[in-house]
Amino acid sequence: MKLWLVRHAPVLLAPGSCYGALDVPADDAETRASAQALADVLPQGLRIITSPLQRCEQLAQALHGLRPDLTLAVDKRLQEMNFGNWEGRRWDAIARSEFDAWTADFAGHLVGGHGESVRAVMDRVGQAFDSLPRDADAVWVTHAGIIRAALLLARGIREVERADQWPLDATACGQWRTLELSSIHSR
Repeated sequence: MKLWLVRHAPVLLAPGSCYGALDVPADDAETRASAQALADVLPQGLRIITSPLQRCEQLAQALHGLRPDLTLAVDKRLQEMNFGNWEGRRWDAIARSEFDAWTADFAGHLVGGHGESVRAVMDRVGQAFDSLPRDADAVWVTHAGIIRAALLLARGIREVERADQWPLDATACGQWRTLELSSIHSR
C-alpha cells in the first residue's frame, strides 16, 4: 500500500513562529494551489484522513471539492505536537535552557512546560499508522512533525530517545511525499 503524506499550506503567521497545536489558518491561495497539484496526481477513490486543525482541514476540503471520488475523515491523532507555552512564540524567543531541558529528556519531556512529549506523539501517530488499511492506499493531510513520526514508523522505529534520532528533513508546506508500505506490522 502507498501512504501519501501531505503537509498543509503555509500558515498565516509570522515566519519563525511556533504553531504546533495552535489552530491557525493556512493561506487560501496556497491551499488551493496545493489541492490542485495533488488532485492531478492522486489515484481514484482514495481515503483522505486529515488532522482536525483548520490548516489541514482547509486543504482536505479543497482537495475533496476538486475530487469528490475521494472520501474524507478526520483523525485527531494526526494533529501536530502540542508545544505547551511555546505555542505562538517565536522560536528564537524561547530560552536555550528550555531547549536543553527538552533534549536532555527528548522522549519524555513535556515541551513548553505542559505540552506533549515526543513519546506521546509517537504513540498516537503509531496508533493511526497501525489502523491504516492493509489493502488500500491512503492520504494523510497533516503536519511536519507527524510526517517525521510516520517516516520513523515506516522504518519500524517506535521509540525515539535522543534528539539526534529525529528526522531533520521536513516536507515543505503544501507538498507531499509517499511511503510504500508493503508490510505494515501492528504492535
